[in-house]
Amino acid sequence: MIKAACSPCIKALIVINLLIFQTILVSGQSLARFVNPFIGTSNYGATHPGAVVPQGMVSVVPFNVTGSSANKFDKDARWWSAPYASENTFFSGYSHVNLSGVGCPDLGVIMLMPTSGKLTARISDYGSAMSRQKASAGYYSCFLDKYQILTEVSATQRTGVSRFTYPAGEANIMIDLGNGLTNESGAYIRVLNNYEVEGWRMTGNFCYQGNSERPVYFYARISKPAKEFGVWKKMPEMKVEGNWSATNNNFKFYKNYTEPMAGDSIGAWFSYQVEEGEMITVQLGISYVSIENARLNLQAEQPVADFDKVWKNAQNEWETVLSKIQVEGGTDDEKTIFYTALYHMNLHPNILNDVNGEYPLMESAGTGKLSSGNRYTVFSLWDTYRNYHPFMSLVYPEIQTAMVNSMVEMYKESGWLPKWELNSRETYTMNGDPALPVITDTYLRGLTGFDVQTAYEAMVKSATTPEKENKIRVSNDFYLTNGYVPFLEPFDNSVSVALEYYIADWNLGQLAKALGKTEDYKRFNAQSLRYVNYYDAEQFGVFRPKLPNGSFLSNFDPMQGKNFEPVHGFHEGTAWNYAFCVQHDIPGLIRLSGGKNKFLDKLNTVFSDSLYDMTNEPDIHYPYLYNYLKGEEWRAQQEVSSLINTWFSNKPGGLPGNDDCGTMSAWLAFSMMGLYPVCPGDMNFAIVKPVFEKVTIHLDSKYYPGKQFEISRNGTANGGYIKGLMLNEKKYSSYFVPHQTIVAGGKLEILND
Repeated sequence: MIKAACSPCIKALIVINLLIFQTILVSGQSLARFVNPFIGTSNYGATHPGAVVPQGMVSVVPFNVTGSSANKFDKDARWWSAPYASENTFFSGYSHVNLSGVGCPDLGVIMLMPTSGKLTARISDYGSAMSRQKASAGYYSCFLDKYQILTEVSATQRTGVSRFTYPAGEANIMIDLGNGLTNESGAYIRVLNNYEVEGWRMTGNFCYQGNSERPVYFYARISKPAKEFGVWKKMPEMKVEGNWSATNNNFKFYKNYTEPMAGDSIGAWFSYQVEEGEMITVQLGISYVSIENARLNLQAEQPVADFDKVWKNAQNEWETVLSKIQVEGGTDDEKTIFYTALYHMNLHPNILNDVNGEYPLMESAGTGKLSSGNRYTVFSLWDTYRNYHPFMSLVYPEIQTAMVNSMVEMYKESGWLPKWELNSRETYTMNGDPALPVITDTYLRGLTGFDVQTAYEAMVKSATTPEKENKIRVSNDFYLTNGYVPFLEPFDNSVSVALEYYIADWNLGQLAKALGKTEDYKRFNAQSLRYVNYYDAEQFGVFRPKLPNGSFLSNFDPMQGKNFEPVHGFHEGTAWNYAFCVQHDIPGLIRLSGGKNKFLDKLNTVFSDSLYDMTNEPDIHYPYLYNYLKGEEWRAQQEVSSLINTWFSNKPGGLPGNDDCGTMSAWLAFSMMGLYPVCPGDMNFAIVKPVFEKVTIHLDSKYYPGKQFEISRNGTANGGYIKGLMLNEKKYSSYFVPHQTIVAGGKLEILND
């Protein structure tokens, strides 16, 4: 029977686990305790509070966005890009492969659900209200009110572990392969005995583009042998046939069934008689290669069921990652949003290979194998090229180098660099050619531990291949001949596409220059400056769609697209959101705008007239453009401080829209440190006043000569503007500091009193 009230035994266990939770956070976990995984779980942030380790393949996440008509976002597809929304309380299981901070649905599958009482396979019936949620780096817990079950989860790189504490009576564990975020269906399951189960579930298609379907395989082991077990399958109609024990709402339950089962809405169940407060642990391994590898991953990373050990190891892994940067001063809330930003940045890209080195080949059903290192996946490059990868190069150079190696290997396997890659499939999401800035920026920062000649070959191929054969660049023939992408349809992204090409070509030119390829440098650098084609100097002073005949689009409204409605020539924004989107040539844009004063007036207008959009990527560098205008640098400090205080907080809605695989978090972390990479491929960081009194970046000695770089300020965070700068105890006059200066080690002092 399902009990209506929490028993004293369960209450005591909740208190004990809460005390353990608090002790682990405070004792020896000085930085991990500042992580709040609930940040970004509202306001379309699309993050989740589930248990995961840095760059983990597996994340064990509470799934609460479907299943109950009481859920606010059941029928709102905008929320289905994440398995969890803080506004919802209807829990329907733990999913084991998930994305964080993305704008389209995928994954959110291999659902594990504990229940009590009678079995049912309908999600709206077996789901439960959830309460008493707790989350930290590597741990999540909630209480299922309907069943009086305490649930706790943690993870390793490739496995998850769940611990369920039951009231006395009938207890169940269900693995549901019929529900998730993915729009694809198809699954296979086989119960091996009364404590083991294996199978796979199809995933895809991200943003409904490309061909990103892949199976994800699993193997699960349960600590307590079941009294009864079996599988279920949803039937098209209520027919009683074959080996069955019961039907329930069109679901047929097969008791003690160990034959394989395939279908769209299938699952497995295990039932028990338990004592009050009895715990059952479920270990679950994941692989994108095979069931055998999922089993191997579990055996390697969790040879025995030891929930507390996994939890402690996860906490320690996060502490190591977060300790690369130490901050002093500031409030607890400011430290929390900062370290949560670092936490979110270390979720994606995540590893894809199994413990034996095997991984799915790019755009192929084949299997590759690494001799060393890791293969990474989830490259949201249109977002992350702008600031995330420069951050990773500075703070986590070993991981960044491995990511670029993964990108180059994708080219070797498929013939193209990734654009928006997911699980070794190309989704073709978003615009431009974003792999080029990532590779160039990484190389110029001194991270050369990848096949740069092959990378350069791939970059040139993408930039020069005719559009008929080009899988990355649309309208490339016209672009190469005429210098712009023409407006052809009622609503297209032509200007946005071209602006991304210009930044990519400039980066390609910079890499060519570094490699001694002078003619290539001249060619691609010249291509990058043809953004002037779009500039409407006479009427609007912004970039404007251009027709194939060279004339500007008539009836143009630079405000169109402000609320994400369809727009002429721009993607997810207005012409104003792209008005300064030539980060590679800000001096040239200043001249094109009519000089410093007119450029300043236009930039001021963006902020004073609410034309700036913090929730999307193309204009997130805007506040730092004031640093290019001598005497106006204080405005950058003013706007950055205002944006941090307005858009970021220690609350579920504390991110400005999709985190975009860590991009918004990278903007925040850089800005709170007082640095920002305005343009990838440009080695200068813009300087603003940091939030904290002192920031220490511990440099990786395997890649950089310095031990650490310290940024400090005197006075309060809100006490005026920068009055002077000192670099290594010498007066410093620039509001930009080179990457090479930082990685050599030293100290930047900011004087604001």
